[in-house]
Amino acid sequence: MSQIKTTSTNFSNKSALSDECPEAYASNIIGGQWTLVICSWLLNGKLRFGELKKRLPNITERMLTLQLRKLEQNKIVSRVVYAEVPPRVEYELTPIGYALKPVIKELEQWGESHKQLTNEQFG
Repeated sequence: MSQIKTTSTNFSNKSALSDECPEAYASNIIGGQWTLVICSWLLNGKLRFGELKKRLPNITERMLTLQLRKLEQNKIVSRVVYAEVPPRVEYELTPIGYALKPVIKELEQWGESHKQLTNEQFG
């Protein structure tokens, strides 16, 4: 997951749009292939890294780590490390992360409706 250069036009456009449009701001935070999927699994409660990895078999460990760090940086997920051997780390949605539940559920319903519609038209 590469960072956009802060001197690029793309960065300037994204920043300006995010400042003016709350929808674009939210999309920048929760957009991406894995973010909402990770959050949807965490809606059911705390999960350890290995448990998340099992639920997302197509994600690499590196990508899962990067996505969890991004979610933690954006205050959507909290990470708790227990002083045990081996170390135990649990991830959980923060209150603002749990506030995504209706959004995730609506997107899930919309996705199913859209999938049915396109299957009827093209399938």
